[in-house]
Amino acid sequence: MNFTNKELIIFDLDGTLIDSVPDLALSVNHTLKSINRDIFPEDIIRTWVGNGAATLVKRALSGCATIKEDIDDELFSNALDIFLKFYSNNLTVSTILYDDVKETLENLQNKNYRLAIVTNKPYDFIEPILECLELSDLFEYYIGGDSLEVKKPNPMPLLHVCEKLNVSVENSLMIGDSKNDIIAANDANMDSIALSYGYNYDEDISIYEPNIVFDNFADINKVL
Repeated sequence: MNFTNKELIIFDLDGTLIDSVPDLALSVNHTLKSINRDIFPEDIIRTWVGNGAATLVKRALSGCATIKEDIDDELFSNALDIFLKFYSNNLTVSTILYDDVKETLENLQNKNYRLAIVTNKPYDFIEPILECLELSDLFEYYIGGDSLEVKKPNPMPLLHVCEKLNVSVENSLMIGDSKNDIIAANDANMDSIALSYGYNYDEDISIYEPNIVFDNFADINKVL
């Protein structure tokens, strides 16, 4: 399959362009230690990532991916504040780009594709991460999980970017690693590419019916 009509490519961030779990896990465990809770291995925390900071903190307080209904509101608010403050100062301690990301993005930009990011990560963290990893010049526009009233898997963030950049859904493409990305794309009637290596809660991403699944980021070059 070749996407011959595309103008705009929208990327997820965590699990697609970057592996941010080491720093997220560091921040989660700092938060838990600060409130005298048990900490968790990075591999466990990895399965909690993808729905934004608030959900990540709630999962940490629950000790599992299924959020408990009886979390104290004051405890949650305090924990979220601790997490956000610590993470804001530790955004790229161990966060890395996945293989071939920068080269592929540069190649796409050189082909005159317009590049944007839709992530569930809080907006204020996006630019510092992009700057530190030397990606900021590649993206025309980006929004975070708190930029609109809703976030992925709701399709509104994708539709918002299309409207903002004046590109039709038909001429746009979503690329991500989790069901949140693919569900949002499907509900927006947007074509999508899924990447198998990211954070998708131990599920096979293909069950959400993206147009294509790739194991490597550089494979995107084959269809664009």
